[in-house]
Amino acid sequence: MMNTQKIPMSKYSFVLCLIITLSVTSPALTDEPFRPETGKFPPLEKAHSYRGQLVFVDHANRRGSLRVQADGRFDRNPPHPFAMLPYGIIRYHGAPADLRDIPLGTMLHVRAFLPPDPRISSVPVLPVDNKNKVVPYQGQGFEPAENHVLLLEDEPSHCLREGKVWKLKEARVEKLGGLIIATCEPKAGTAAKLSEEKLSFDSSTRIHRGYESLTLKEWMAEDAWPAEGTKSLGGRAVQLGIVWKASSRGGGGGAVQEGVAFSTFHIADIWLDDTSLQRAADHQTELHKVHMRGYWLPAWVDSVEYGKLGRATVTATLFGGMDPSLYADFKKGVPALMNGAENTLKHVAGPYGTAHMASKGSIREVIKATGDVPLGSSGIQIRFETGLIIEGIRSGRIVRVRPEEWPKFDVPRDEYLGNGDFNLIDRFPTPAIFQKY
Repeated sequence: MMNTQKIPMSKYSFVLCLIITLSVTSPALTDEPFRPETGKFPPLEKAHSYRGQLVFVDHANRRGSLRVQADGRFDRNPPHPFAMLPYGIIRYHGAPADLRDIPLGTMLHVRAFLPPDPRISSVPVLPVDNKNKVVPYQGQGFEPAENHVLLLEDEPSHCLREGKVWKLKEARVEKLGGLIIATCEPKAGTAAKLSEEKLSFDSSTRIHRGYESLTLKEWMAEDAWPAEGTKSLGGRAVQLGIVWKASSRGGGGGAVQEGVAFSTFHIADIWLDDTSLQRAADHQTELHKVHMRGYWLPAWVDSVEYGKLGRATVTATLFGGMDPSLYADFKKGVPALMNGAENTLKHVAGPYGTAHMASKGSIREVIKATGDVPLGSSGIQIRFETGLIIEGIRSGRIVRVRPEEWPKFDVPRDEYLGNGDFNLIDRFPTPAIFQKY
């Protein structure tokens, strides 16, 4: 059984979870629209909170679409575009992630704001009170204007941060599928009355135990669940991976499936113990570390001190959400490269890759914050000295930085902007990008 102690996190994921926890100064989030200011990390408690199904991803531009859960029929809600803030954090399986890592269909928890600058928003800009719009069947809140995301996390990541577990009460099984009755509650327990939720499962549901991954048939063979009928699960504490998919309205699907079609969510994964979830987090962390070494860590420029003949010293704040071992590579005296980037974090690159036009130099100082660190920031500033500064490195601009020792990686053409001659077509490709037959 999953115990009530804190899930053991490896040294590299523990620090990030601590930073996120400290950043949440209040669990109560406001409904007042809030627009972040350039050069400031917005407070998480002023974010609008909602939940949705990932239905489209444009990973190169750090944007996508969610089917937002509102108070109407979930299946009627159209995809709603969102964009990650430059410093926005993505978490999957309790670990740092990129949009490309998250399967379509995954239910995600969102903390988002109004566009900081509507003129350069990569997704539609809506009326600030759009979350109050009511549409028959769809209800209210399915198209919030707060579509610039500070924190995007799947169910286990959300529960780890909030200190919660899912407790399984009962399984109703019918033909290798059915419903589970469960509650999501604090690990330490609560005296409050919790509402039970019905979640569907089927033969595609994956069950993780220690170093094993079991199918539903294998789990049933151990007599953990009945092949048919109803069984009490005794409030077993687990973590769940939750998705949404179209399913039977009832009738043809039997009594067990009744009411599943519209707003009942589906269990894709069940982690039965701490070890199984930690293994998932470890794998995702390593995947993300390899990705970030190839694409460089993002930051924004706090200030630039100009010298003679192109020399300059740049003070920049590294963004948060990365594995601590990546930050550890930024040391005083280490040779490094800094390149201009867009708000989508796309590199501005020359014809020979991201390093071609980047400013080369060394890290002269690493400054670590001593107080509370806002979500989105790593709390780490670097002072980078270069002999030839490029145009894209100016105060308030986004940059990408890497220590010289990291591997040289050729970024695909669709993931950088070009050598100063880019335009809107580069950012938002038209159908003309496809081959004509």
